[in-house]
Amino acid sequence: MPGQPGAAVPLERVVAAMAVQQRQVGGRLHADLTVHVPSYRAVPRELLDQIWHRHFQRALAVVREGTVPAPEDFDEAEVARDRVARGVPLGDGLRAFRRALSAIRDLFLAEAAEHGLDPGLVVDRTKCLWELTDVASLQIAAVHRQAEIASALVDARRRADFLRGLLHGTLSAPEIHSGAAIYGLDPARPYRAVRAVPAGNVGPESLERSLMSSGRRNGRGALLTVLDEAVVGVVEDLPQTGDLEVTAGLGPPTDLTAVHRSFRAAGRLLEAARAYGLRGVYDLGGLSWRVAVVAEPELCALLLDRYLRPLEAEGEFGALIEESVRKYLETGRHIRDVARTSHVHVNTVRYRLRRFEELTGTSLDAPDTVVELSWALAARQLRTRPRGSEEPAR
Repeated sequence: MPGQPGAAVPLERVVAAMAVQQRQVGGRLHADLTVHVPSYRAVPRELLDQIWHRHFQRALAVVREGTVPAPEDFDEAEVARDRVARGVPLGDGLRAFRRALSAIRDLFLAEAAEHGLDPGLVVDRTKCLWELTDVASLQIAAVHRQAEIASALVDARRRADFLRGLLHGTLSAPEIHSGAAIYGLDPARPYRAVRAVPAGNVGPESLERSLMSSGRRNGRGALLTVLDEAVVGVVEDLPQTGDLEVTAGLGPPTDLTAVHRSFRAAGRLLEAARAYGLRGVYDLGGLSWRVAVVAEPELCALLLDRYLRPLEAEGEFGALIEESVRKYLETGRHIRDVARTSHVHVNTVRYRLRRFEELTGTSLDAPDTVVELSWALAARQLRTRPRGSEEPAR
């Protein structure tokens, strides 16, 4: 809104008087920010002076012309990126900007009174300065959030690149030590590689956050990311998944320079756990030799043919034989325990076991038979049939 007739000269005097005090007011503002907005101590004085100059000159233009720039005319992207990089929160950035505009507004009111500026014009320009504060604050908030998102994406990519190199063994020792320092890992401590996939309605991002939170709560180091729909990374201890449905493989502990070997083991363990339809976090102690069952489909086919296929000709009785043989091994070869859990007489169990030996031409007292039969029964448990075998999964 233009000023009243004859007000132009006093207004220009007010603007000129304000311009003379730009440096002085800026110095007081810098001291104020140092005390009341501590995060701004990380911003160099010369950068603050540049931004103060831009804000001050824009405010003078608003006082002189009585119009407020459109939001798109506020170019704050570079400032926002700088503040995000220096760890200055959005709230602090807005607080600093509003303190700057308040200082300019106070200066305008003081000079307007000093030069006898028309009261109507004072009210109009004060409203314009308030509007400038609102419009600029909204724009600053928008570009700051965009800068935060961009920074988070860059950090996520860098973290993923570091973990990918670490887990695949493509980083040099200096690169590993540098990345460990950045992401809070201790090269002197052992870490275990982990590969985890969510189940149910849980997404990989939610699983990553849960595992990271678990590590922080327990005071243990962890660095995780999402790669190919799986959560991968390194942890110091067994991850706690809480109520989340997850299947994970956990490699053996090793130093960071050799953690790629742990990662290969974690992959095999995850593959085995998924094949058996298991939920939870499994290391080699939890799956033991069953990991090899998944990795040897041809051997699985051979042992299924040798120990379980002959039972199929017996129909339903063959299935009862297989059940008894399985329980016989699970109970440590105690026939009475098998009979009790199967609700049959011990002689019935003995007959089924003897019939198994007749059909397969083997002896359940032979160590090789126990080992090979356990392998065949484990192969039967797999959710999908072993490659190279026509044995259907049950």
